[in-house]
Amino acid sequence: MTNLLLENWNTPFDLPPFDKIEDAHFGPAMEAALEDGRAAIRAIAEAPEPPTFANTIEALELADATLDRVAGVFFNLAGSDSNPKRQELQRAFAPKLSAYSSEIVNNEALFRRIDDLWQRRDTLGLSAEQMRVLYLTHRGFVRSGAALEGAARERLTEVKSRLSVLGTEFTQNLLADEAGWFMELAEEDLEGLPDFVVSAARAAGEEKGANGPVVTLSRSLIVPFLQFSPRRDLRETAYRAWAARGMNGGETDNRGIATEVLALRDERAKLLGYESFAAYKLETEMAGTPEAVRDLLMAVWSPAKSAAEADADVLAKMMAEDGVNGPLEPWDWRYYAEKRRLAEHDLDEAELKPYFQLDAMIDAAFDCATRLFGLEFRPLDVTLYHPDARAWEVTRDGRHMAVFIGDYFARGSKRSGAWCSAMRSQKKLGGEVRPIVVNVCNFAKGDPALLSYDDARTLFHEFGHALHQMLSDVTYASISGTSVARDFVELPSQLYEHWLEVPEVLEKHARHAKTGEAMPRELLDRLLAAQTYDMGFQTVEYVASALVDLDFHDGAAPADPIAAQADTLARIGMPHAIGMRHATPHFAHVFAGDGYSSGYYSYMWSEVMDADAFAAFEEVGDPFDATLAAKLEQHVLSAGGSAEADALYTAFRGRMPGVEALLKGRGLLDAA
Repeated sequence: MTNLLLENWNTPFDLPPFDKIEDAHFGPAMEAALEDGRAAIRAIAEAPEPPTFANTIEALELADATLDRVAGVFFNLAGSDSNPKRQELQRAFAPKLSAYSSEIVNNEALFRRIDDLWQRRDTLGLSAEQMRVLYLTHRGFVRSGAALEGAARERLTEVKSRLSVLGTEFTQNLLADEAGWFMELAEEDLEGLPDFVVSAARAAGEEKGANGPVVTLSRSLIVPFLQFSPRRDLRETAYRAWAARGMNGGETDNRGIATEVLALRDERAKLLGYESFAAYKLETEMAGTPEAVRDLLMAVWSPAKSAAEADADVLAKMMAEDGVNGPLEPWDWRYYAEKRRLAEHDLDEAELKPYFQLDAMIDAAFDCATRLFGLEFRPLDVTLYHPDARAWEVTRDGRHMAVFIGDYFARGSKRSGAWCSAMRSQKKLGGEVRPIVVNVCNFAKGDPALLSYDDARTLFHEFGHALHQMLSDVTYASISGTSVARDFVELPSQLYEHWLEVPEVLEKHARHAKTGEAMPRELLDRLLAAQTYDMGFQTVEYVASALVDLDFHDGAAPADPIAAQADTLARIGMPHAIGMRHATPHFAHVFAGDGYSSGYYSYMWSEVMDADAFAAFEEVGDPFDATLAAKLEQHVLSAGGSAEADALYTAFRGRMPGVEALLKGRGLLDAA
């Protein structure tokens, strides 16, 4: 069988030929890619010549070329357009990829060559970028157990393999729960819902093959349903299903997986000589220690909780005025918060949403990138992996910079949330390679597709990650794009959200779906004035999740994570009517892999910087100041992981910021 994954692609921009790639290709291609990688590693480790940066570190950078190609296609599809065969392959690949990674780390001859170079680093005449890559490579091997021996090394290999399997199972269980639940709505159940929610519910019903409109567990549908449905009983049913993802019993229950994952992470840290997994994980982040993370989160928690409790009193009174007995519940908050926003700020989501068409917001994100960085976007007529996906060529002054793929609509085959990935990363080693970058979201379909303001922020957020990839300008793929400290990676994405708040951007792109008229200035002013509305709720639900994540990993692994979660929430005084943004059984950031484990705080750590970074543009009075944009690109967006994150930020801003900018940006400074 001809396997297109292993051949050169005669396609525009070397895009994968999605229409010709079959699921049957992935298994053989992965095996071939792993064998290619093993052969390359053997050649490096067994080379008779003394180690040099070129024959060891650079050779290692190029060793996984085939694997990167195959995995880049497969894992993008597995997340955005899954099916039973791809899920089966994902389960099969997880232990194989973990074993391959462990083989490399455990290759004593290879590590001796790397360690030899590290010991002689000051005599090698390396550039700053090469020294950084050598440092990160050596550190990565040590932190992965290369210096361990005997039983400890073997056990660490077993632990990492099991963790990779569990992460895949957690993700697939969550996808099954999210795809499998929906609540059918009778026509009378639609009363009180805005047209855009009704339209989204009908589209979801068609996608599910139901006989009419439905509510699904997609955030872009369930959140507006909770905001607008006057049916408290239906809101409760929907909310409870949403909160119960991953803990419904049976084969898709994630509670046992979470328990085992935490125990194995704790064991992994101990094998490597760390007091806790949090200490191990945070060693390489900007925060450095669990104590620094806790200090930041608690500095924000107290004013956020105070603001949320004051808001809860107002909402409870509104509920009582409606004749509803009993306490304010989590399925009540969004409904009464929306009514209060209308009363206090004269803002109605149904009035706002027609001004946020998906295509217009894509154009807005592109337009800001053009004005800031000179990028231009040309639609491509190419075959992609799903009809919903679309592609653009990104250029600057006629030079090809990237291919950008946007996949924006929710569907049952796509995992929840929004993310950015690179099907191919930028590098110069071995020849100039420009990236293929993918943004994936879960917006509700409609004709036209309308976004909430929060949805539009999500679109800008993910595009900020995409810019980090597209503007990358380094030699080595291992430090390309978003290959930076976890608590720095969210800076470009969260910073880019600020441009959605710029009045001239909204005046140009926020146009009514039916009339084409620009958003009235008085409505725009009301929208911007309400930027921090309900920020107590938003901050509490996030910080609670971050503190639970930190507590899970800062100390011995809990025997019962659900009980440990409850203990943390009780200790910090979690308001009754607010749920965690991500409860343990569906906390994919933390349990689908190690990426955000002990690191969910990183959004807030980055927010300290993004608030301060955008203030730089405000200080010069121009959100599109060319000099500042050039500095931002040079020191942050193009630099990847070529230096420590604090050095990169300081090169841009001149100093590191304090938490005050974050509290001010969230409207919590007075409550602090």
